[in-house]
Amino acid sequence: MMSLIEKYLTKEIVKYFGIVLLTVVGIYLAVDFFQRIDNFLEAGLPFLKIVSFYQFKIPLIIVQIAPVCILLSVSIFFGLMNKNNEIIALKSSGVSIFYLLRPVVMIGLLLSTLIFLLSELVVPITISKANRIWNVEVKKKSAIISKGKNIWIKGNRVICHITYYNSEKTTILGVTLNFFDNDFKLTRRVDAKRGVFKNGKWIFYEIIEQKLDKESNNYRVTFYEEREEPFHFLPEDIKRVIKKSEEMSFLELLAYIKNIENEGYDASVYKVDLYAKLAFPFASLIMCLVGAGISSRSKLKESLSAIIFYGICIAFFYWIFYSFCLSLGYGEMLPPFMATWAANVIFFCFGVLVLLK
Repeated sequence: MMSLIEKYLTKEIVKYFGIVLLTVVGIYLAVDFFQRIDNFLEAGLPFLKIVSFYQFKIPLIIVQIAPVCILLSVSIFFGLMNKNNEIIALKSSGVSIFYLLRPVVMIGLLLSTLIFLLSELVVPITISKANRIWNVEVKKKSAIISKGKNIWIKGNRVICHITYYNSEKTTILGVTLNFFDNDFKLTRRVDAKRGVFKNGKWIFYEIIEQKLDKESNNYRVTFYEEREEPFHFLPEDIKRVIKKSEEMSFLELLAYIKNIENEGYDASVYKVDLYAKLAFPFASLIMCLVGAGISSRSKLKESLSAIIFYGICIAFFYWIFYSFCLSLGYGEMLPPFMATWAANVIFFCFGVLVLLK
């Protein structure tokens, strides 16, 4: 059963969180809209479709900015309490700072759980629809089909199948290129064990080429160890069609990783994304502790703007460090688990340290 103080703290923090969240989402949408407005106008996208695009983006935006919003909310609320000497009054009445943290921790845990559920149940569906509107209806990209690790790309009289694409190394594995004439008759087929994008060109290795001889109407088979092929798809084109980690739930991504590893390919990049789906939601809990710690310090009681500034700086440094660690994980310089949880552990220790001082 919550006490009156805990109910008051919970109500006020939730109120400030709602205000901050709506403000930040509004600013985010406005900035993003004006960055894309030329693309919308050029594509002739109807107004209702633009509205749908941003409706589908909102769940992902909320997931991404929730830690920042809860940090600012807790900082503002405790900063106001500190400025009005409410914290001193409560301490004088025998209420410890750790008692005041109970509703903060509960809110942090609840928000972390909600963010995880939102990213699992809603974001994969909505962001897929948003990406489809942007890629197909705005950018007018060619139709490409991707199921699991197998990627199909259709171009100008060529159909390509790629077994697996490593985006970090810009390498495609298990490649088959089918070339057709104007009558859609197969004139050439190229099978390669792998292809590497170097200096703006695709270099393929361990190649088997089957080329149609027009005179005999038979296919001649030729083997090559290494050869450049007229593969007109850039790494960005391939990356765009692969189902992104944010479009998959935790269980879908886990199954995808198992499929990749069963085929003998390296799934380290996807493991980073998998662990990140668990690690990032807990940032909200950590930001609650950090926000309460910095805003309850007596040195800052006269300056609410300073508290907000420190909160923004902490959120910024967390995001930079978190992204840096993820980059190390993607580059296989850190184990996936360590890359995703390092920022949480360090900032959790920082939050506890600030509270104890």
